[in-house]
Amino acid sequence: MPEFFDVVLGQRAYRRLKPDPVPDELVRRVLEAATHAPSAENHQPWEFVVVRDPAIRGAIGDLTRGLWDAAGREHSRGLPPRFFAAVDEWATGGLAAAPVHVVVCGDTTRCPEAQLASSIFPAVQNLLLASLAVGLGSLMSTLPVVNRDAFAPLLGLPAHVVPMALVPLGFPDRPLGPAGRDPVEAHLHLDRW
Repeated sequence: MPEFFDVVLGQRAYRRLKPDPVPDELVRRVLEAATHAPSAENHQPWEFVVVRDPAIRGAIGDLTRGLWDAAGREHSRGLPPRFFAAVDEWATGGLAAAPVHVVVCGDTTRCPEAQLASSIFPAVQNLLLASLAVGLGSLMSTLPVVNRDAFAPLLGLPAHVVPMALVPLGFPDRPLGPAGRDPVEAHLHLDRW
């Protein structure tokens, strides 16, 4: 098992995943890590829909491609060319090819919708870190769920369950190097701005 800081400093967005099946025990393990995130007033409003069905993953991929074509691509044009090409490839087919989609939702019967993000996104971060720790590639995307009215019916989500993020899981197609990050000092302020 890798050391904590190796995982935190090595976390990357894996857009290319092998089609190989992901064992249920690995999915359960990373979801268990997600449920140990902090949540607003300990409401634990997270719900996880694990999608393996190729037809449903394909429908999610089609919806994502449509959102990317409609506005996402143009919005992202300022990305460096190589990064843009990788995101474009992912949005137009790579997502649908991922063997597992974890849709992270919030239950508004346990937490007001305005407070869901403070619980759901820490759970997503735990999910991403745990995925790397067990050898899986992952990333977080909100693009597939941005149109809740179109997305929710794909999974039969009830009205009180809000899709907030999608995390594809799979074994990485290739290793990725370290993430490019500014040094801490570039964003650090002591006592005052």
